[in-house]
Amino acid sequence: MDTKAFKRSLQHSENYHRKGFGHQEEVATQLQSEYQSQLIQQIRNNNYTLTRGDVTIRLAKAFGFCWGVERAVAMAYETRKHFPTERIWITNEIIHNPSVNQRMREMNVEFIPVTAGKKDFAIVETGDVVILPAFGASVQEMQILNDKGCKIVDTTCPWVSKVWNTVEKHKKREYTSIIHGKYKHEETIATSSFAGKYLIVLNLKEAEYVANYILHGGNREEFLAKFSKACSAGFDPDKDLEMIGIANQTTMLKSETEQIGKLFEHTMMQKYGPANLNDHFQSFNTICDATQERQDAMLELVEQKLDLMIVIGGFNSSNTTQLQQIAFERGIPSYHIDSVDRILSENRIEHRLLNGNLEITNNWLPDGEIVIGVTSGASTPDKVVEDVIEKIFELKSIVAIA
Repeated sequence: MDTKAFKRSLQHSENYHRKGFGHQEEVATQLQSEYQSQLIQQIRNNNYTLTRGDVTIRLAKAFGFCWGVERAVAMAYETRKHFPTERIWITNEIIHNPSVNQRMREMNVEFIPVTAGKKDFAIVETGDVVILPAFGASVQEMQILNDKGCKIVDTTCPWVSKVWNTVEKHKKREYTSIIHGKYKHEETIATSSFAGKYLIVLNLKEAEYVANYILHGGNREEFLAKFSKACSAGFDPDKDLEMIGIANQTTMLKSETEQIGKLFEHTMMQKYGPANLNDHFQSFNTICDATQERQDAMLELVEQKLDLMIVIGGFNSSNTTQLQQIAFERGIPSYHIDSVDRILSENRIEHRLLNGNLEITNNWLPDGEIVIGVTSGASTPDKVVEDVIEKIFELKSIVAIA
């Protein structure tokens, strides 16, 4: 289908909404009371540092809710106020934060059920309101909702839309989009739905495998098996890698996206010569500002002397995982948690490892004076960060008294 024409048609429909509904001030007050924190503001005002007793907290200078996330949550709240009696659905989590998604449920905003790994839109009826989350929805999902006559509230982050525009440009020139991302992630699923031919690479290692195939060929069956869930239908590595364009999931590690882009630029230059590079390679900057700012702040934070690092964010939040990766690479004891409930005691903490597994670590909180670095992903409210910091202060106080 002509995805660009469909999107343009959808945006001109009276059932499509991409702006608020005039309840901004009321919603802003509500969001402030539910998600913001006086303690966190105090730490910001004190050069991102706070000491109580034996504990010094050092906050990253950029963390938590980004503009796109805040906008999506505000639009969801406005939608509930504007449609007080209608059934409202979300095609996926509004953002990757458990407390915010739970709040949606408390507001009687339902999530599209998933059956056997696939979303079941049969439950949605004509006239229902459906919210598209911050990381977007696939063009096929939009088409289903449009055909059903639903009211669509599109909270897709503009940075994600920018990536969609990039793969549309690739498609127009019949370039294959090489997308740096996770093929199961909602954003990458949406991005690939707007692409023509595409191949999704998870990391630099996979990108190097593809680059080597471009230069030297290889085992076609092995290639297709390796990327069986991460490429477009009918993908042919012997033909579809002659003209390529680079795109990315906006929450991936900036430095790795840049490395992958440079790798493929050099690969195509080596294969076809510098004079012909523009006929075989396209690259646009689609790295999200907010993701980049949080990664840069984390890189600055880990240069300080820290006894341990707390990274707060949803366990399925890609940008939070990238922050954890930075701490891991520096060899700093680091714990990725999604809420204060993961801190079980001063001796035990449940946290997510980089491989996705949950683990309980004993004796995680050192005795005596300690310096703790704290950051949070772009979907994490300040209130959640406050709860974690206050819990640490409380535990260290108990230990000191004991």
